[in-house]
Amino acid sequence: MTTVSTSHLVLIPSYNPGIKVFETVRAARQYWSPVWVVIDGSTDDSVEKLKAMAAEDTGLRIIHLEQNQGKGAAVLHGFEIAQAEGFTHALTMDSDGQHPADLIPAFMAKSISQPQSMILGMPLFDASAPIIRVKGRQLSNWWANVETLWAGIGDSLFGFRIYPIAPLCEVMHKHRWMRHFDFDPEAVVRLCWYGVKPINISAPVLYFRKDEGGVSHFRYLRDNILLTWMHSRLLVGFLLRLPLLILRRLQARSSARVEKPI
Repeated sequence: MTTVSTSHLVLIPSYNPGIKVFETVRAARQYWSPVWVVIDGSTDDSVEKLKAMAAEDTGLRIIHLEQNQGKGAAVLHGFEIAQAEGFTHALTMDSDGQHPADLIPAFMAKSISQPQSMILGMPLFDASAPIIRVKGRQLSNWWANVETLWAGIGDSLFGFRIYPIAPLCEVMHKHRWMRHFDFDPEAVVRLCWYGVKPINISAPVLYFRKDEGGVSHFRYLRDNILLTWMHSRLLVGFLLRLPLLILRRLQARSSARVEKPI
């Protein structure tokens, strides 16, 4: 059964996604309405096909950016429109079929029950996951936890998650970063600094081979340089905020002791 919401939407940034995008969109629409796809300057045949799908489905909306701007920029563009139309939260998922659409209702339910939090997917990898990618994200996750004083980020890179729209837009408007592949990890770190609590929910992730329709725009050298620069900036920000983060942690522990039943 499809849930219709006026506060929570599914947002899918898409750039030359390959054939899996249509399956992804149909799966998301099976569980939720509305679903928005932000086409980020795609040059393949997905543009017209997605628009044709939307023409026959009132729960599907296509937002078309003519020029490729990067994942973070595409998400921000969609969030700004969503915020203007009264939406408060958005679940982001990749267009390549890696993320589990059947978990959309569970993630949304958790967000509705705890609207001040961000709901983060905690990826469960199978044998299809490239080992170098898995090891690389472990390093990025370690740095993200250092930069937030272990605030509870389970995985900094997994894009299947729910953001509260207003604080994310505010954070992104204050910084010119987070517009490309660095969006997911930097957004979650800065939202932790902002005071948004992370809640982790396990979710399986699939990696498809090229002959299965898999498409990857990840470039090891380029994107690892980008992530290194990002963590360098965040580490400086962490050191500047360290007294506040320590105070916040002490207050949280004190509050937990007070609330603990005797």
